[in-house]
Amino acid sequence: MKDSISNITKWILYLLLALVSIFGLLFYTNILSVDSFIDLSKLLLIISVAIMVISPIYGFIIHPKNMVKLLISLALFVVVIIVGYSLAVNEFSDLRLEELKTTAETSKLVGMGLIVTYIAFALTILAVIYASIIKVFK
Repeated sequence: MKDSISNITKWILYLLLALVSIFGLLFYTNILSVDSFIDLSKLLLIISVAIMVISPIYGFIIHPKNMVKLLISLALFVVVIIVGYSLAVNEFSDLRLEELKTTAETSKLVGMGLIVTYIAFALTILAVIYASIIKVFK
């Protein structure tokens, strides 16, 4: 049953990819209006997000022991966000913040987002290197 569900999900995602490509082509050739393109994009986004949310939930129902791995991953992600927030600072003066029409907190949150992105990128590189090294020794 798992194979049939994953196979159906895979083909639905391929179909969504094809639809996105077709809609993009129609939009850039001026056959599809901006409003229609945005509406279709919203619909495809909703369908994609629904699949992204429902698939893991279904997987956890079928294999509940995988829930522990998810909780560990979420806990590590929260730690990375906390580290990013604690390292972020507002480097703008009050005058510059006023010119940018933003607040010090928004500036700090943007900095946090950048730091979290850098950490995620570094962890991805380390994971690729680790996987390559482990593959060599197996």
